[in-house]
Amino acid sequence: MIACHHCGREVRLLSELQRTDGCAFCHSDLKVCLNCRFFDPGSSNQCREPQADYVLHKDKANFCEFFELRQVSAIGRPGLGGTRSAEAGARAAFDSLFGKKK
Repeated sequence: MIACHHCGREVRLLSELQRTDGCAFCHSDLKVCLNCRFFDPGSSNQCREPQADYVLHKDKANFCEFFELRQVSAIGRPGLGGTRSAEAGARAAFDSLFGKKK
């Protein structure tokens, strides 16, 4: 699933992501470092892609040619309707593993 870096809601794209695209719920930019799979606060320039140019504002749209949308798990994401908490997901996995009947 693709989620907005700002509000955490699921983003559904009808076509390839453009630089000017924004979240339908909070209107935050989507082509930003915080939504990129290479974003890593512990890496140099906060990016795991060594050839990427430095981006000052990680939450603003940019022209990075290495940008790839980050995939996230729906379990444990607060504020998302219809998803389970991490605890509930772990409990369900445990119960299915050991055959607990409801």
